[in-house]
Amino acid sequence: METTSAQLLRMAHATSDVDELLDIGCDLADNDELAGAEYCFRRASDLGDAAAAFNLGNSLKGQKRFHEAVDAYELALERGETDAWLNLGLVLHELGDLAGEIRAYEQAERAGDRNGALGLAFCWREQGERDAAFEAVERACAAGNEVAAAVLACWRWDESLDPSLEPDLRAGAELFPSARADLGSLLVNTGRVEEGRLVFLRGMELGETDSMVPLGNLYADVLGDDTAAEAAYRAGAELGDTHAHHNLGVLLQSHGDLAGAERHFRQAAEGGDTLAEAALRDLLGD
Repeated sequence: METTSAQLLRMAHATSDVDELLDIGCDLADNDELAGAEYCFRRASDLGDAAAAFNLGNSLKGQKRFHEAVDAYELALERGETDAWLNLGLVLHELGDLAGEIRAYEQAERAGDRNGALGLAFCWREQGERDAAFEAVERACAAGNEVAAAVLACWRWDESLDPSLEPDLRAGAELFPSARADLGSLLVNTGRVEEGRLVFLRGMELGETDSMVPLGNLYADVLGDDTAAEAAYRAGAELGDTHAHHNLGVLLQSHGDLAGAERHFRQAAEGGDTLAEAALRDLLGD
């Protein structure tokens, strides 16, 4: 029996109508059939459609073919599709082109994309440009970007540990994983340990690594439950979080599992965790 994706591709092969190709490509993309979506969008783009070039860039980005995605987004921009600026910035970030990324986000903001200023904020933050980062995220907030408001609450919490930020962190918890983690920390810091634990636990259930190490720390350092701490750290480690690997290594070492500790220290060190590098040297006696 012919699958839905196969039916859609057969329809795409049989038409040269741009709108039909776009509709079929979007249906395939929604089904994670990115190669088929690429075929549809490429054909529509070859017919001169700006939206098709933009969607072609998205399908290539989804396949991690970043250089090709850049070409598609630039073609979309040439045809007047200004929505492509933001996605171009995201792809240039993956390619390590900081100057190009910043320029793309600046153009996105000028074109009225509220996420352009937020992209700039993260760029400046990564470069250690604190004031520029705050200015950019505040512009995004002023433009009505709710995710930016959650990010701003997190950054203010990181600097001040101000309990009055609780309403802002609560508002942002479903929008930005760090806001949930920071809300949990605020609750623990203000004596509401069980509520904080449940906030962290919800983050872990959703696969948010931001909440996993704090939850593990809470179990290990406050609640005295090393079994639950290990589970939280392992959840983060399985998702590639270097801090989770490090803390799991510390916990395993304390229980005499030196082979397990070494393995997790190594994985954390390979991810750039300097504390893990030092712990590994100490463990090995280097």
